[in-house]
Amino acid sequence: MCAGAECGRLIGMSPSSASREPEEVALLTGPRAASVLSAALAPAGRRLDSWEVHSVHHRPGAGVSVGYTAVVLSADGRRSTEYLCATTARLTNPQAPGLTRVAPTGGDGPAVHVWRHPGDPELPALPVACTPSLLSQRLGSPVKAMMVAYRPTRRAVVKVTFADSSTAYAKVLRPSQSRALAHRHRMLTAAGVPAPEVLRDDPDGLVLLSTGKGRSLSGLLSRGMDPEQATRVFNNLTGLLDALPRACLDLPVHPAWSDRARHYAHAAATVLPEHASRARAIADGVAQLMATSDPGPVAPVHGDFYEANVLMDGESVSCLLDVDSLGPGRRVDDLACLLGHVSVLDHLAPASYPRLRPALETWTRLAEKRVDPVALRARAAGVVLSLVAGARREDGGPWRSDAEGRLARAETWLAQARELQARRGPH
Repeated sequence: MCAGAECGRLIGMSPSSASREPEEVALLTGPRAASVLSAALAPAGRRLDSWEVHSVHHRPGAGVSVGYTAVVLSADGRRSTEYLCATTARLTNPQAPGLTRVAPTGGDGPAVHVWRHPGDPELPALPVACTPSLLSQRLGSPVKAMMVAYRPTRRAVVKVTFADSSTAYAKVLRPSQSRALAHRHRMLTAAGVPAPEVLRDDPDGLVLLSTGKGRSLSGLLSRGMDPEQATRVFNNLTGLLDALPRACLDLPVHPAWSDRARHYAHAAATVLPEHASRARAIADGVAQLMATSDPGPVAPVHGDFYEANVLMDGESVSCLLDVDSLGPGRRVDDLACLLGHVSVLDHLAPASYPRLRPALETWTRLAEKRVDPVALRARAAGVVLSLVAGARREDGGPWRSDAEGRLARAETWLAQARELQARRGPH
């Protein structure tokens, strides 16, 4: 509950929507966040001593979640460092233990829910996955656990190391989603597609997967490839996509990244408000070109096909990761996802990818032989637009030039698509 009129004024905003989320980000990342955290701690007689933002997770149209490293004083004056999370997202379990609702005064505006990690209200298996003693008990073997990734209310990935130094990965999802993930992995491995095997699938949302073998595709891109090697690698990548089982067509449809371009324009405008009009223009252009170009037939797709989700053994694909979005879609979207991500790597880490462009140009030419070039480039623009907000860093490191570079890259993809469409003449 909210303590005092000041807190009510701070979070008295209109109902949550994509257009209001920049204000929610400002609230949860700016100085006013102290009042939200203090109000959440107060009912237990605890006080906020200091805090800093650790991570920001903005799902356009679905709320904002922020993680904090906080120093907290207990009722008896003891000081402890804790990881706190706050979200404006709508929760399916608002009465979860350890969850505090900080409500706006007068009921006008989004409520903010706050919890202490790992007590995520949507991920009931997270305390087990994050606590070696509990995870060891569940697995029946002594293990070490290291958090790899965490998106509040959505998912977590924990690296599990056994006594013999072998490893596995525990994915923690909402219980309503974990069984579907396990099903996708089993579908792929049964069809001979290289993917991590399901070692266990628990009803509370913990899915234990084998460790994928191979090295990230990003390594090949970092070292650079001549046209012949780039062609062989691309053919192996598309061969993997072609091998996805037809049973994928029976899975639920997930929207492609470019389908949500207007949502991602809002997210981009949140981190680069001075470029909001550019972001909106990209989204409008993507939507227009998607409506007037050929997406190709429905086919089995990965849904998030880019270099970090592909492991390689030499020039061959050895493992396909993160298959949460596997299902029916358009091949052009998988290829656009790949090209879009690769096209921003030298903005993300210029020193690591000095020889990137020749491979990207080769892959683009090859992709255009498989799908409509206008649709490919328009959708690549949508993918890159979705990556702009992710450039923001909370550790004090520089990020603005990266974000602006991604925005410019999206504009470049879009301009190329428009030029190709113009050459075709009137429809």
